[in-house]
Amino acid sequence: MKITQAFAAVGALALLLTGCGTTEEPAEQAAAAGGAGLTVTDSRGVEVELDGPAKRVVGTEWNVVENLVTLGVTPVGAADVEGYGAWVSSVPLDGNVTDIGTRGEPSFDTIASLDADLIVATTDLAENVITQLEDLAPVVVVKSADASGQIDQAKENLNLIAEATGTESKAAEAIGEYDAAVAEGKAALEKAGLAGSRVAFADGWVADGQVSIRPFAKGSLMTDINTELGLVSPWEMEGDAAYGLASTDVEGLTTLDADSFVYITNKADKDFTEELADNAVWKSLPFVEAGEVHRLDDGIWMFGGPASMTQYVNALVSTLTK
Repeated sequence: MKITQAFAAVGALALLLTGCGTTEEPAEQAAAAGGAGLTVTDSRGVEVELDGPAKRVVGTEWNVVENLVTLGVTPVGAADVEGYGAWVSSVPLDGNVTDIGTRGEPSFDTIASLDADLIVATTDLAENVITQLEDLAPVVVVKSADASGQIDQAKENLNLIAEATGTESKAAEAIGEYDAAVAEGKAALEKAGLAGSRVAFADGWVADGQVSIRPFAKGSLMTDINTELGLVSPWEMEGDAAYGLASTDVEGLTTLDADSFVYITNKADKDFTEELADNAVWKSLPFVEAGEVHRLDDGIWMFGGPASMTQYVNALVSTLTK
């Protein structure tokens, strides 16, 4: 009788252990599949709760779309896909990304149809738009720009998106590539005797036959990168608090003490320097007379993340050291 009871106890224990095994296995599988939830704190200080690392992500601005692709996450939706293809070449989008509308006015109906795990927006988007997006999916907002430290802000944005998508190692890799490009570029400029050169970076456009020039003054991303490379910005005007951008015209360049004038435009727009080809003021500028006006390759996004920043460094150093 005692032996029978012992076997019964062993059998009950075996059943109990078997039962525990069946409840643990799905939990382990869920953990392996990234089923555990996570919380990230965005640039607003808002804690955004996700079911797990986001896979189906929508980006409302080109810099966040660039960061997603850099991290190996192809967004299911992106703003102005055609424009992205023209202006951002560091990490191209594939052809399967749904266009959600313009960068300032995303289509809520289109985004709702994408069943997104996450929407990544920037502080450039109106607060009421962000509020409406939060009805569709969790929204992480990154700070679009910060003239007090553009490079650190760009790295912070990439790391925040990486945290939300579980791609932290990819972020570290991209940031490491940028830092290495700066170190190599600075050494190349020093070797070429260009350390301390006064390099003015700008873009511009033509409207109704009039040329507008936009200096990337102190606090802009390009000038911050140039400073890391050991170059000096000759722009004396003050830029805005977010992007470090100023405004001038060709007459405003007469006081610019620059060794080189470097700019970016796009084949989608008219090259503003062509409009100035016969302009007497432009032709009299010392850097123009010296042949030190350089157009960088199209598709280097001037407001991008570490991928575009690395692309800019390589293009600028190659151009200046030719």
